[in-house]
Amino acid sequence: MKIPRQIRTYCPRCRKHTVHSVTIYKHGKRRTLAQGQRRYLRKQEGYGSKRKPEQKRFAKVTKKVVLKLKCTVCGYIQHREGIRMKKYELVR
Repeated sequence: MKIPRQIRTYCPRCRKHTVHSVTIYKHGKRRTLAQGQRRYLRKQEGYGSKRKPEQKRFAKVTKKVVLKLKCTVCGYIQHREGIRMKKYELVR
């Protein structure tokens, strides 16, 4: 699916419709010292069951693409959950 690089949509900080630059959101690296991650790793180690069940087969083939919209006027960044797609392309 082709996604435009610039989109005109509402900015909550400017309180009006402005042009936003669009990028695809990519999550950062997990912080190993965060409390939740430490708790997760502690429960994972040792002999016994896993903390969460292993998935036997995948139900979904695709993931939802999250769009990162940055206002060109004030620089406010907001996320917009996209739709499921296998291929995506940012076009001008």
